[in-house]
Amino acid sequence: MVSPPSLHHSPRTPGTATSLVCRFLTASGAPAKVGAAWGRDKIADLSAAGISSLTALLDSAEPAKIVAALAPLAPHLPLADTTLLAPVERQEVWAAGVTYLRSKTARMEESDFSATAYDRVYDADRPEIFFKSLAEKVVATGDAVGIRADATWNVPEPELALVMNTRGAIVGCAIGNDMSSRDIEGENLLYLPQAKTYDRSCALGPWVALETDEATIRRWSIGIEIIRGGSTAFAGETRIDQIKRGLADLAGWLLRSQRFPHGAVLLTGTGVVPDESFTLRAGDVVRIAVDGIGVLENPVVTV
Repeated sequence: MVSPPSLHHSPRTPGTATSLVCRFLTASGAPAKVGAAWGRDKIADLSAAGISSLTALLDSAEPAKIVAALAPLAPHLPLADTTLLAPVERQEVWAAGVTYLRSKTARMEESDFSATAYDRVYDADRPEIFFKSLAEKVVATGDAVGIRADATWNVPEPELALVMNTRGAIVGCAIGNDMSSRDIEGENLLYLPQAKTYDRSCALGPWVALETDEATIRRWSIGIEIIRGGSTAFAGETRIDQIKRGLADLAGWLLRSQRFPHGAVLLTGTGVVPDESFTLRAGDVVRIAVDGIGVLENPVVTV
């Protein structure tokens, strides 16, 4: 169960020293800016301190040190006066599947037709990796995620997202929501792109935690709460150390025979899965919390 304190919108979990960066707006029509969390309720405007883009920051030799040096000198804006954007500019978003044992079990439950494929990929050397979203289609925290109008079993999938720079190095992590239409995928495995890639099917944010130590990341928990009519309709939690594969190994498979001139984001799979009796409805609110990063919250609409 997700504990209530982990679902507030403060940018960091108390006690962490991880640098958190974001893209944000200050007014309608103003260009997007790059910022860093400053305390619990302010953003340091890194654009005013010379950072031209999030991509440029992530491509620097030591982005966390740059943030530590610039954030105290930059203008500090109230978080409440800003709008957080998805932390992608031109990066492609990809996803890995069947990386948790619970995910394998749930995917096998979707359909007998596809069960052996999920069983085999969980134990194989090569992971399941698929394209998820272009940057311009990624949903930010506070914006609506979508459920397909032609699907009957729609679920969110809370995931740790690995953020990679243009050189393919993992430079941080964000929270991801890999929205999925399970009945479509379960009908035929070849329908996976339709079940996974559609309008408002990917949410990312609210921050990129500039943390690259896998041992630290694996100590984090990831939890989800789905609010329906003001009450909790579903809640669950797991630990990132339940991911079977190494994070660098997953990223390495994505980078094989691929180039990402603007960087990439890789969702790493889910270990918190509602059972077959649950499906999202328009009007639900999905909250995903990850230690060291914060909370990604999105209302649900039909698309």
